[in-house]
Amino acid sequence: MAEGQSVERKLAAIFAADVAEYSRLMGADEVGTLRQLQAYRVILDQLIAVHHGRIFNTAGDSVIADFASAVDAVECAVAVQQAIAKANADRPPEEQMRFRIGVHVGDVIVEGSNLYGDSVNIAARLEALAEPGGVCLSGAAREQIGTKLPVGFTTLGEQRVKNIAEPVRAFKVEESFGRSSASALGTRGRRGRRFVLCLAAVAVLALIAAGGAWWLRWGPSAVTNVSAPRLSMVVLPFTNLSNDPNQEYFADGITDDLTTDLSRIEGSLVIARNTAFSYKGKAVDAKKIGRELNVRYVLAGSVQRSAKEVRVNVQLVDAETNRQLWAERFDRDLGDLFALQNEITERIARALQSQLAIAEAGRPIAHPDALDYILRGRAQLSKPISRETYDEAVRDFETAHALDPHAADAQAWLAVVLAVRVLDELSDFPSVDLRRARQLADEALAAAPNSPMAHAAKGQVLRAEGRCAEAIPEYETSIALDRSRAPLYAHVGWCKFLTGSIDAVEPYFEQAIRLSPHEPGIAVWHGRVGVAKLLQSQTDEALVWLEQARNENARLPFVHAYLAAAYALKGNIQRAREELAEAQQLSPGYANLTQVEKSSLYDNPKIRAFAEATYFPGLRRAGMP
Repeated sequence: MAEGQSVERKLAAIFAADVAEYSRLMGADEVGTLRQLQAYRVILDQLIAVHHGRIFNTAGDSVIADFASAVDAVECAVAVQQAIAKANADRPPEEQMRFRIGVHVGDVIVEGSNLYGDSVNIAARLEALAEPGGVCLSGAAREQIGTKLPVGFTTLGEQRVKNIAEPVRAFKVEESFGRSSASALGTRGRRGRRFVLCLAAVAVLALIAAGGAWWLRWGPSAVTNVSAPRLSMVVLPFTNLSNDPNQEYFADGITDDLTTDLSRIEGSLVIARNTAFSYKGKAVDAKKIGRELNVRYVLAGSVQRSAKEVRVNVQLVDAETNRQLWAERFDRDLGDLFALQNEITERIARALQSQLAIAEAGRPIAHPDALDYILRGRAQLSKPISRETYDEAVRDFETAHALDPHAADAQAWLAVVLAVRVLDELSDFPSVDLRRARQLADEALAAAPNSPMAHAAKGQVLRAEGRCAEAIPEYETSIALDRSRAPLYAHVGWCKFLTGSIDAVEPYFEQAIRLSPHEPGIAVWHGRVGVAKLLQSQTDEALVWLEQARNENARLPFVHAYLAAAYALKGNIQRAREELAEAQQLSPGYANLTQVEKSSLYDNPKIRAFAEATYFPGLRRAGMP
């Protein structure tokens, strides 16, 4: 603070929290503890905001917030401990994460967004006096509360605390609530009623943690800002713009297929065909339709056929705002009409899987539940592949899993992203991620044996473990359950490669690219076709595929490594060295040829023989030691 500058002060209720036995938990499971802390911080942060608090400092496992009143601070503290206790219920005692909370009221110094002074320090010292899962407050805070909250207090007497000159009177909040709620409400008035309502909200969080997401999702107390269920939509009959009325069946066929395919999206609610067709021939008023059918989204489109080609236009509209969220046009040459209809509907369904998740993740929600965080994680995965994208998705899916440990979708999505992070060489702890992914995939399959996502998760784990022959049937089962899952075609293609069928790679990747040309992972798909081409000594074609992959995503180490080998084989050593340097900067796995040769990618003797004839010599020429 500059000399002569006035000091700003204010009176505040300071709330300090940290994790009890955090060092022990970290020693037992460092990565698991960090993930659990991230999930519980979501609960903590939300309840602080609900009670009009503001977090002004965090460090490791600690959180410090300020409130306008002691009543708000203690009310929040009790709500936090209730919610955390419910979230811990399904965990073994030795894995439970419990917080200690201290509350003090006093004068603080304001500097920017931060607060300083003895009052902050006293709150932190009181937090250290609290029992795990408990709340400890100062005499000053106790006096402010009086009888405004229906909780009991036990005096701890005067306490000497570090670096504070005068003793601090301390109280702990009783775990029981003392008098009956009727008595408490009768004597404590409106604040008591608010506290009971707060506890009811905590009970809702408990329902989520115990598998009660259905109630929050569909029940009358849903906290989203719209009444229609999430992922609810209607597919309106596509309009036939062709001159030939006999082509009506083609437009109706697309509508029918889309209704079926979209209903397979996890958590979706799609209005039945007969109801949707009651709007046929009518002007589209998305807001009106949304109100009448209680849906969030309206999908509308048109079909126009000429002598040699067909054009399909489609748009997704937010029924609440009447805003167009997504639109696409498909132009195709006429051929096999049935195959064409399948391709168009599969592409639309695939695109909507991402677009709906993005739309849902962008909606403001007061208290997100497990499904909201699943959708946020899925929205993250619609971004280009990177370490940051995966880390954000993991955090969202971890939070969803913490809120609802028994939700198969949360288990499956978390397993997928952990396994894929390993497969894409972007994991800091590959063995830890893979072990966790295996457990989650098995739990998801046990809970939902007919879930396409659970089978996809199992396939990803098996592939990451190098068990591609076992992964292929899992992927194929998932495709049979939901044919719009474009990435699974690419996964089957790559597993064919890894099991020695190198000439079978390209058709599978081409199908994936055709179904989802804007897929976030499309750079990987192009890159893997380039790998197959290079190993088959088709170097010029390999360069085309690999350059396209690099242009789409410059942060994939394997693409740069194969480009280095390809350019070296073509005699462009300078370019080869530049690409090799990029690969080595992005991943330590490309430090030397010995490390590369140890990769499980070359476990199959046929693939290794191809690599020894092309890839490895190319890397040597590029300068890899």
